[in-house]
Amino acid sequence: MILTKLANIRAMEETKSKSQIKREMKDLQSLGEELVGLSKDRLTELPLNSALREAISLAQNIKAHGGRKRQLKFIGKLLRSNSDDADAILQSLQLQREKERRAATLFHHVEQWRDRLLEEGDTALEALLQDYPQADRQQIRILIRNARKESKAGKPPAAARNLFRQLRELICD
Repeated sequence: MILTKLANIRAMEETKSKSQIKREMKDLQSLGEELVGLSKDRLTELPLNSALREAISLAQNIKAHGGRKRQLKFIGKLLRSNSDDADAILQSLQLQREKERRAATLFHHVEQWRDRLLEEGDTALEALLQDYPQADRQQIRILIRNARKESKAGKPPAAARNLFRQLRELICD
């Protein structure tokens, strides 16, 4: 009798509650909604099976609220039926987000160097050369001077853009 109770308790521990199942379904539907919001290029990078890829493509074309909601539920069902795929998709999405975050951080770093060079001039250039000794001092100095002239004349910032490109090549290499 005690053994049967223990077996029942273990079986109850292994089964999920109805609320837990509903939470997981909502999470998978949210993942599906996020997948529908992605561009086609980003979707090609994800490990999606053909049925899921087709369901996502169809959902992207549905404009009616009710139809879109039904399609999102169907996508959640597809994800739920193959949870290993959902885990792989989630990991791939997290890698994409991390890659985008790193790119944005690098972009801001280059912007900060450009702004600092334009504001401080030679002192910032010396600091840049200490961090990046392979930098072309003369080329950067010319770009700084031209960007300042354009700024004073109220012209479009072509030289500042060129300086940004030069810094991006320098820092990203």
